[in-house]
Formats: sequence, structure tokens, C-alpha cells
Amino acid sequence: MTYVLYNYTPSAAAAIIFTIAFAISTALHFWQIFTKKTWYFIPFVIGGCFEVLGYIMRYMSAKQSPNYSTGTYAGQNLLLLLAPSFFAASVYMILGRIIRLLNAGSISLVRPNWLTKIFVTGDVLSFFIQSGGGGMMATASTTSAVNMGEKMIIGGLFVQVLSFGFFIIVSFVFHRRMLASPSHAVVKTEIPWTKYMMVLYAASLMIMVRSIYRVAEYIQGTTGFLQSHEVFIYIFDATLMLGCCILFNLFHPSKIISKDRLKGGDEVLLGDSSYARV
Repeated sequence: MTYVLYNYTPSAAAAIIFTIAFAISTALHFWQIFTKKTWYFIPFVIGGCFEVLGYIMRYMSAKQSPNYSTGTYAGQNLLLLLAPSFFAASVYMILGRIIRLLNAGSISLVRPNWLTKIFVTGDVLSFFIQSGGGGMMATASTTSAVNMGEKMIIGGLFVQVLSFGFFIIVSFVFHRRMLASPSHAVVKTEIPWTKYMMVLYAASLMIMVRSIYRVAEYIQGTTGFLQSHEVFIYIFDATLMLGCCILFNLFHPSKIISKDRLKGGDEVLLGDSSYARV
């Protein structure tokens, strides 16, 4: 059985539109990081670069129709598959810093010094499993090898969905406890933390929906309905991840968490009498 790279003719126009859109958003993120010194947000920019390179390669692949290159196909597929892992890692770090900023580690289900480590570890595990599966599919010469690669990707995506689902629970529980006992915050009136919790929920929802779509896509397989219609990758992946990028352009975490804020005098005392590190 011959392995078909695409079950449709990919759109070069759609690929170039999203290349430009992601490039603009990512360039703005570069500028925001360097001007606001929010170095912890670098993984988000890496994710944006993956999206840009992924859609460039998708455009190149579309221009090769009907004689598609396996390398170009595999490259765009892997880059677009892995980019949201970097977005998720940044979302984890923002919550940890909000908890520290509010001196509210005691009411979090997971202590802030462990929160980022636990969830980023899950994200890294998901990343490597998906990478292994994508690499296997890229070099596959038999149907069984393709199927094994798909199963690895599904496993990695399941790890991502479970990790992110637990993160959403941790976020929600922290938010409710914080509202019920606002005395935990030292500078609660000056920091728009509730707005940024809403931003985190919005970003989390987009990443979660995208991950669930990817799980369904790979469970159906290469001949399934989702992988046979290109429109779905642009609705449930490209558009959602672009929305996530733009969301943080508009509500950049530097507005509440940055070294400039601390230098300006907003020093936040933690429970262990140390200052919040950003």
C-alpha cells in the first residue's frame, strides 16, 4: 500500500496568509520581550517561530503539487504539531508568576515552585513523544511504520491533553480560592490579576480545543475525514493558535509581571521572605 502524503490539494494561498500573520505576531512578541525584559516568555516566541517556519514549509509543499517532497511534508507537519507545546509552557509560567506575585502559594493546589516544573515536564514528555512519532512517519516506508508513528503522536497528544486539563483545574481552583480569600494578596488592588486569569483561560481553551482536534485527527488516521479535508487544520489549529498569539500581543504578561515593574518599586514579598523572580 502506497502512503499518500495529502488526501487533498493543499492551498498555497492559505499557507502564505498564515505565514504572514504568524510572522507579524511573532515579530511583535520579539519586540515586547526585549523592550519589557520578559525573558521567561521566550518559549512562546519559539512556538511562534515554529508556526512561521511550518507554514512556510506548507506553502513550499503546496507549490510542489502533485509531486510532493516527503521532507517538506514531514517538516511542516512536525513544526505545526509541536508549536503549541511552547505556547503551553509559557502559559504555565505565567500562572506560577501570578501566584508568586500575589503571595498566594499557600492556596494553590500545586506550590508555585513546583507548578512550572511539573507541567513543563509533562509538556517536554509530550514534545519528545510527538517528535519521535513524527520522525517515524517521515522515514516510514511501510504502512505499519506509519501506523506506529501515528500511535506515538496520539500518545504524546494524550499526555498534552491530560497535563493541560490538570493545569486548567489548578488554575480554576486557585482563582476561586483567591476570590474567596483576597487577603493573601499583598498588592491585590494594583495588579489586574483577575483580567489575566481570564486571558489564561482563553489561551488554555484554544490550546485544549486544538489538542483535542489533533487527537481526533490522528485517531481517524490518514484516510479519516479530518485529514482528508484541509479546512479543519486551518479552523482548529491555525486560527486557534494565531488567536493565542494575538491574545498575548494584546494582553502581554509584562503589564503585570516584568523586571521593570519590580525596579519601579512593586516588590512582592513571598512566604519564604524572598522576592518574586521574574
